[in-house]
Amino acid sequence: MSARPMTLTEKIMAKHAKKSAVVPGENIWVDVDILMTHDVCGPGTIGIFHDKFGKNAKVWDKNRVVIIPDHYIFTADDMCHRNVQILRDFVKEQGLPFYYDPEFVSMNPGMPNPYRDPNKTSYKGVCHKALPEEGHVRPGEILLGTDSHTCTAGAFGQFATGVGNSDAAFTMGTGKTWLKVPPTMRFTFHGKIPPYLTAKDLILAVIGDISVSGATYKTMYFAGEGIASLTLEDRMTLTNMAIEAGGKNGVCDVDEKTLQYVRKRSHVKNWDVFKDDAGAEYCHDAEYDLSTMEPMVAKPHSPDNKDTAHNCREQKLDQAYIGSCTGGKITDMIFAANILKGNKVKIKTYVVPGSTEVHSDMKRLNLRGVEKGPNEKSIEDVLVDAGCLMGASGCSACLGGPPDTFGRLLKQEICISTTNRNFPGRMGSMAAAVFLASPLTVAASALTGHITDPREFISQPIETGLAGVS
Repeated sequence: MSARPMTLTEKIMAKHAKKSAVVPGENIWVDVDILMTHDVCGPGTIGIFHDKFGKNAKVWDKNRVVIIPDHYIFTADDMCHRNVQILRDFVKEQGLPFYYDPEFVSMNPGMPNPYRDPNKTSYKGVCHKALPEEGHVRPGEILLGTDSHTCTAGAFGQFATGVGNSDAAFTMGTGKTWLKVPPTMRFTFHGKIPPYLTAKDLILAVIGDISVSGATYKTMYFAGEGIASLTLEDRMTLTNMAIEAGGKNGVCDVDEKTLQYVRKRSHVKNWDVFKDDAGAEYCHDAEYDLSTMEPMVAKPHSPDNKDTAHNCREQKLDQAYIGSCTGGKITDMIFAANILKGNKVKIKTYVVPGSTEVHSDMKRLNLRGVEKGPNEKSIEDVLVDAGCLMGASGCSACLGGPPDTFGRLLKQEICISTTNRNFPGRMGSMAAAVFLASPLTVAASALTGHITDPREFISQPIETGLAGVS
């Protein structure tokens, strides 16, 4: 143990700076383990890389650069197709092995035909879900990505944060970046997650308490037996939305759930597991009792505009959306399908798997998260039977996109969504309004046509089996 007790984040940063200790506010150079980019920021990053390092420059380590097209894939927009082609050209030029191509996207005009089988495509879907699935996320490492929700990977006990194109281009050429050590805020959850709550309710409560700027350039550390009771995927929901409070990163402790997943998938055999020292300092320390918490929503037009689902029960809805890096994981789909089973939605309800692996699991698993029997319906079957509109994996309407984007808000719709942001225009039309909620609350609301507390439909725990476990 160092002389000064350190947090998990501080230990990771100290190791990568080759220092015995660091303190909040200290500026340090660190070695980066993985750099990720995608079709929106990748072309700009590549342009800066060539401009500053030379047209014949090579990336610092081809095995540490991961490129995942995911944002504007299913659209007829020519510029979006061009962005994918820029990535392909760079991958070929650099000989990068970790590129996940949407092979169905070409430079021909028109809407690409989606993959027919999620198991028979090199395309992976949303980068934040694909990164751990494809073995690029490990405890104790530093991951940078040209996307603000890169902080999702902190659920695996690593330092993960979003960077801009210029910072990414510098790292692409050097393998390093310059960081300020953030102070740590601790959020301790007591008890066990009840069946009517998910991590989305927890993080909306936290953001509502501290505001969208309350964690600016700070680590959000989620601790306690309540976090230990969450699935690994639900922990990803917590860390994913750290940026919605301004956080530099979000992080959870590593346990056997984490290690089981990483051992099976990692491209690297060894990694370091860090934990907070006794006596580590926190700039903010808050505690929550899961037994007293309620299903939450964030009302328009900010993630910190919190209220309970019950209080918003008079709010009528036009549309529901289940998907994104926040709410499109396989356990999210199981939660929603268990609410919708045997019922019919009353409003247009879009479902977008977070990755092609999630989509595959939706086709082969039953509502208990295990392989379906010959006479059982799959998760996807249940959702389609309920009247949901199924889309191909990707970011889709979470960030609006071109007008032909699946699920995009086009007029003055009022939508309830499992996504992460509800600023004006985030999901399309500037005139639309978005309520953020858990997959349980979104599914319950889709059945009634107004915001609905999921406790009206659920009282027993929903089994998720082996879904998202390894």
